[in-house]
This record gives sequence, C-alpha cells and structure tokens, in this order.
Amino acid sequence: MAKFGLSQSVRRVEDPRLLTGRGCYTDDIAMPGEAVGVVLRSPHAHARITGIDTSAAKAVPGVLAVITGADLQAAGLGEVPCIIPLKNKDGTPRANTPRLALATDTVRHVGDPVAFVVAETAQAARDGAEAVMVEYDVLPAATDLATAWEAGQPQVWEGAASNVAFDWEAGDKAKTEAAFARAAHVTRLTVVNNRVVVASMETRAAVAAWEGDKLTLHTNTQGSWLVKNLLAGNVFNIPPDNVRVITPDVGGGFGMKLYLYAEHVLVAFAAKQVGRPVKWTSERSEAFQSDTHGRDNITLGELATDANGKFLALRTRNYANMGAYLSTFAPFIPTGAGTKVLASVYGFEAIYANVIGVLTNTVPVDAYRGAGRPESNYLVERMIDAAAAELKIDRIELRRRNMVTQAAMPFVSAMGQRYDSGDFLQLMDSALAKIDWAGFPARRAEAEKRGKRRGIGLAYYLEATGGGPTENAKVVFAEDGFVDVYVGTQSTGQGHETAYAMLTQHELGVPMEKIRIRQGDSETLPSGGGTGGARSLYSEGQAILVTTASVVEKGKQAAAEHLETSVADIEFTPAAGRFDVAGTDKGVGILELAAIQRKRVAAGQSTLLLDAMETAKIEAHTFPNGCHVAEVEVDPETGIVSVPRYIVVDDVGHALNPLIVRGQVHGGVAQGLGQALHERTAYDNASGQLLSASFMDYTLPRADDLPDIDVDLIEVTCETNPLGVKGAGEAGAVGSPPAAMNALVDALTPVGITHMDMPATPETVWKAINAAKAA
Repeated sequence: MAKFGLSQSVRRVEDPRLLTGRGCYTDDIAMPGEAVGVVLRSPHAHARITGIDTSAAKAVPGVLAVITGADLQAAGLGEVPCIIPLKNKDGTPRANTPRLALATDTVRHVGDPVAFVVAETAQAARDGAEAVMVEYDVLPAATDLATAWEAGQPQVWEGAASNVAFDWEAGDKAKTEAAFARAAHVTRLTVVNNRVVVASMETRAAVAAWEGDKLTLHTNTQGSWLVKNLLAGNVFNIPPDNVRVITPDVGGGFGMKLYLYAEHVLVAFAAKQVGRPVKWTSERSEAFQSDTHGRDNITLGELATDANGKFLALRTRNYANMGAYLSTFAPFIPTGAGTKVLASVYGFEAIYANVIGVLTNTVPVDAYRGAGRPESNYLVERMIDAAAAELKIDRIELRRRNMVTQAAMPFVSAMGQRYDSGDFLQLMDSALAKIDWAGFPARRAEAEKRGKRRGIGLAYYLEATGGGPTENAKVVFAEDGFVDVYVGTQSTGQGHETAYAMLTQHELGVPMEKIRIRQGDSETLPSGGGTGGARSLYSEGQAILVTTASVVEKGKQAAAEHLETSVADIEFTPAAGRFDVAGTDKGVGILELAAIQRKRVAAGQSTLLLDAMETAKIEAHTFPNGCHVAEVEVDPETGIVSVPRYIVVDDVGHALNPLIVRGQVHGGVAQGLGQALHERTAYDNASGQLLSASFMDYTLPRADDLPDIDVDLIEVTCETNPLGVKGAGEAGAVGSPPAAMNALVDALTPVGITHMDMPATPETVWKAINAAKAA
C-alpha cells in the first residue's frame, strides 16, 4: 500500500546515497586501460595560430597521442554546433561562428582549446601539454560588451560586421510607438545584467570508449539524448544508434551542462585514435575559462504611462553578449526565451523588443538558471520602481494598478503568451503582510540608530516554463520485485528520484521503496528532452501519467485472465495497488500480478506483460509566478550589504512535494543574491585576460552571506496539464536580483542614489555613497 500521497513534504530518497559518498559521478568511473586527456588552451584572447610543434610533447614519457585541429579536419569531423536558427529583423540569417573542437587557425578567447594530449596518467598528460609549442600572432581583442559593437572595434569574426551576431525583434513596433506618442510620461532606464560564472559543485567531465564502431560516452550532462544526437549527426556523421551517452549522478548543472562541448568530441576522437578509453576532468581553474558563462546583458528600457500611472507600452533594446562562439542554445536565450515574459504580470497594451547579439573575445555565454527570463524580469521590476519615483506614486500602488487580475484569466499578454491561471494580487498582498511592509519604517529607524541604512524592495516575477514537444517514460516490472521507471530527464540535484517515485506510487500503488528511477542512458528510451527550463515534472510527469495509465490497462487485461473474469469487471484501486473483481473479494496486487505474468510469458501461456512505454505530447507552457520581498542593511562606512530578511510567496501550481519546492527556491534565491551582491566576472579590456579566473578573485555567496529565506506556497492550479503543476526550478533566481536591488536603492535613496548596477559589492557601494556625498 502507498505510504505517501502527493502534496506531502517527503524527504528526498536519494539523499542518503549522495550524502554518504555512495553517489557515482563521471570522474568516479574507471574503465580498464583508461588513459587521461588534458586540453591545452589559448593564453590569448585573440590570435592567429602560425605554427604548432607537437614533437616534444609526443616524446614525453607516457604520452600516447597529441591531437590538434588539423587532425580533426583531416578526419572530417564536423563542428560543435549552435542549433538555433535565427533571422535578423531584415530577414537575413544570423551570423555563423563555425567551431571545431580544437582551433585551427585562430583562437578567439582565453581558454579556447588548441590541442588535446592523451597519456597514461594525468601528470604525463599535463607534462605533454606543456611541451606543445604553439606560435601565435596576437591580435587586438574586443571584450567589453558596452563597446564591442561600435565602429572601429576589433572584429571577432569576419562574417559578423560590427561584431553583431544577430539583430532581432519581437512584439508590435507600430502599436508600441503609437502608445508612446500618447504617453503622459516616459521612464527611461539602462540596466546591466552582469556576467556570472556558473560554478557548479561538480566540474565537467567525460570518459569515452569505442567497441567496434560504437561509441559510449559517460558524461555529466543535463540531456544524454542531445549530446548523443549532436555527436552522431553533427560531429562524427555516424548513425545515432552507434552512439550511447550515459549520464551518472550530476553535481549541479544550472543550464551550463546542457550542451555539447569540445571536450565531448575530444575524448571520443582520442579514444578512437589510441584504441582505449580516454577520460577528461576539468580543473576548477579550467572551468572558469571553458564552461559557458551566464547573463551579461545591457538593456535600455523605456516605459510609457498615462496620467494615472497606467502602463501603456514597453520598449527595450538589449545588447546580449554571446562570447566568442554561438553556443548550443545561445541565440535563443535573450530572444525567444527572454522576451516572451517581458509583459510579466502587467497589462501592457503593447511591447516592442530589439535584441542585438554581440560577439566578443570572451568565453561563450548561454543559458543560466532562468535563461533570459531573469534578465527581462530584472528590467521590468527595476523600471517600475524608477517610474514610481518619477511619478510620485507608491511603488506597490503602481504595481497594483497594472497587475492582471485573476478574473481576467485566461489572459493573453502583450507578447502573445496565454496565461492560463494566476492570482498575482493575492500573492503580492500575502508577501506584504508576511514581511510586515507597513511596519518597515520602525525597522529602518532602528537601523539608523546603529549607523546602518535599511531598505526594503519588492519584485514580482513571472516565468514561462515547460518545453516540449514530447517526453517519454517506460515502466518495467523487474524480476527482483522492483519497479524501474525510465525517464528522459536528468536530475542534477533537483530531487527527481523522489518526485517521480511519489508520482508513480500515487498512480500504481507501489511503495516508494520498491520504485527505482532510471535516468541518463540514451539506450533506454527512443528520446529524452533532458532537464532545462524548469520542464522536468511538467513534461516527465505527464509522460509518467500516460505510461502508468497504460500499465493499468494492461494490468486489467492480465487480472481478467488470472481471475477468470471479463476486463469490464476489473477495478483498479491505486491507493491499494490492487486489481479486484467488482463486487467480490477476489483480487490481486499489482506486484504479484506482474510476477505472475512474467512466469506465464516465460512458460508460453501469455504474451502480456505489465511493462509499458509511452510518449506524452507537451503542448503548452506553464507560467509560475511569485512575489519576492527583501530587506537589506548597508554599512555606509564599509559598503557592506547584508540581507537580514527575505520573503517569497510563490505560485508553482500544484506542489507535488512542498519540501523539495522550497529547497529549489532557496537555491535559486541564493544564486540571485549572489549575482546581485557578490559575483563579478571581470576581463581586462586591453589583453582580454579573465581577471576573475578563480575563487580567489570571484566571490560566491557563503552560507553566512544569506538570510533565512522564508517561502510560502499559494497553489493556483495550472490548467494546461493534468498534474496542475508549474515549473519551480528557476523561480528563485528570477525574482531575487530585482528584489535585492530595489531594496538597496530604497536604502540609498536618502543619500541621493536612485540606481545601481549589479553586482553591488562593498567597494561599488562604498564608492557610490562617497560620490553621492561629494556631489
């Protein structure tokens, strides 16, 4: 009988294994005869390769092979692709940035792979890499997003004039301009979304082996099938069935581990060359220069309002840093992903967005937790506070006047998104009550007595999550009495093993301790969408529902045979996990029935097993939303910003496991506060060197930097899926940056500071305070 139902805060079943060191990560995999690979990377941001001499490296004891870009070209390998086609606003295609796994003639950022050295040991591989002699003709570099697109800047790619990869637009330009023409007031604000290093706890790794013509790659990716298909179709030009990708436990992804990387190609190619498995594991310093980075946008926003503070239109121009190459999904992040939520929870009449993708001599930029939606939300929420100050309207009242009401649902936003559900005003009012907004002046006064400046800030967010078009699941009743559920998503720490087991238990009545979630092996399902965009429970949950329904239908047929009655007389009770003959005491449990059918099939008495595999069609987005309220204190003598209070009220639809949801929100808020107050990725504009290339120079928030994050969940059921869920994985990272920065500006407005850019580090804040005093 089922022990837990849905909507219960069940502790994660995977935690005992992971917390006691029994997890298996990519670097833990040791294959017989395994060699080790090391990547030699460019020390220059932009340079022509005029010569490579590998003879000394090949002579290093233990070195098995030294691979260069010329070797990849000679073997006919394809590029590491960007898979997002995009049209400029004039109809022409975006720029192309062809990228082999190793540079051949030009390097375009510090850390660009130049050679791959394979050896018996890691030390021998490192010694070999140091012995490779590369001659460079150093070129000027463009590293500053603010100026890289201006005339006279160094060209990153010859085919991208002014370093513009794409110039894209969305929304209704004519309607927006008409609204601005009749506006009583226009608020203008430029915001910076600072570049961040993802810094997942586990660095990237990969180990490849060939058996004949078949490649098996173990790697810590967020989607085994994507890597498989790109390796087979784009790089090696071999049948997809000849590539198997297996993903073990993954220690954090946040978007960064979703892509095909050069190192996947290199270990696979090298394993073929040396005839034995090859492993590569990133050093932390290497990760700073080779993992995709996140964010890095400069956005100019204009908000048009009427005489009563009603939002008429929003107009934006976003300069989005793409780095040196277009990564797998990079052009989609600031365009299709980011702009769809520009309307947020407000009733704009019209919106027009222009997004300019800028190429620079820096590490490529791609999705990072929230993937475009945090950037849009940050702009909107900062602009509303700025507009409120200019209009002399209370910032809560201004939001209240413009929020879409629950009665208006379903509502189509100015960006064409259909919001199926939401009660935005209720969530905001709940957050205001929870933080005691009305009592804040007393807390501010108390802080002033201690010499601190205290501020309070609110931000409402809305996200678009889901992702399709399909997802697969398979349920197998194993001989050992367990139920194996195969899924196409990949947990990187979210708690999938618990959530999917809860759902399976709910549908089949099998105890959670008898359910095993199987993930990450591309041979177990025909396809899998992986994990990203807060899609997992929404997409995979639907796949599990249709698959367990198929199991039940097969079970009814099998039970009818076993109990000698008609299928119409069989009833299934999920809570008990039993098939019964209606109106009688005759019945059989689902696990017992599965075992009976296995024996009958083995004996040739039946062809019917309870196992099933089904595909769910994913036809709509979900729109999780919520209200974040932060209180900050600033020490004007040091510039240090602390966050003594933080409140979140979230609507993620039906919360299958509230404990896991709260944990997801906590993690997202921590990353958002890290971006807002701590994390600065800095390049030297003259040399293109990454200055913040280690944790000595790049600050991540520590536990004692973070507040006690108080999370409430108000369920407004989603109407677009049978589970009623909305994506929760990215929510915390979307709402937290503007909440923190709105609070900081509120704290500093009395000294004349009305805007600050992230990250608000102590040095930045101290300088701003003293500059304001001097003015």
